[in-house]
Amino acid sequence: MILQIDFESQIPIYEQLKRQIIEGIAKGYLNPGSPLPSVRQLAEDIGINLHTVNKAYNILKSEGYVTIDRRVGAVISSNLPTKTAEYKNSLKEELKYITADAHCRGFSKEEFVKFCEDILKEYE
Repeated sequence: MILQIDFESQIPIYEQLKRQIIEGIAKGYLNPGSPLPSVRQLAEDIGINLHTVNKAYNILKSEGYVTIDRRVGAVISSNLPTKTAEYKNSLKEELKYITADAHCRGFSKEEFVKFCEDILKEYE
């Protein structure tokens, strides 16, 4: 899996890293037990600060996607997060905002649903 950072994006680099790693897990590119590059190596490869990679890894750890061991480094967790009631509520709130934004930008219900279905197909 190749991580691609958009340095012109409004999305912070650590967030881009986090999202791409989660996407890699969801698409099966990264499996439980798969090691991630060391903080130093990933920072050098992408040309970013060590603290940025460290922040992304720590968020992924706090969300349950990775485990971090000083000897082994960051590894995809064998106990990935599940859909808790708290997560469902959080997801609903995010989707409300995304739906409202799409509506304001002129998406019809049919367009929006098709758009979502196309994205979901990427994870089948």
